[in-house]
Amino acid sequence: MRYLTDRKRAEGLGSSRHGTDHHWQMLVSSILLCVLVPPFIFTFGIGLGGTHEEVIAYFGRPFPAILTALTLIVGINHLKYEAQEAIEDYMGGTAAKLAYIAVGAFAYTLIAAGLFALVKIAL
Repeated sequence: MRYLTDRKRAEGLGSSRHGTDHHWQMLVSSILLCVLVPPFIFTFGIGLGGTHEEVIAYFGRPFPAILTALTLIVGINHLKYEAQEAIEDYMGGTAAKLAYIAVGAFAYTLIAAGLFALVKIAL
């Protein structure tokens, strides 16, 4: 039978030294979302209800296109950070590494697809 002290049981389970970095990333992206989402909702609402050509013409203008792109990028990155925090909390080992890769690839694929569609509309 092994008798472990409290220190031996806790060794290797300490701080990963990334807590402050994650906190600031989430804080900055949250503040940016608080600033970007209300104008995005109004801009998106104005664009709704028209014909296909009217909507494309509206989102082809610079302000709605840039606002939509910024909201898309910041929102998906915020969700990616949240998913990574959940992975850190509930997974470990190789499964966690694979989940990190999958979440990152999915997030950047969504951003690329959204920006591609936005550029296609704008041009």
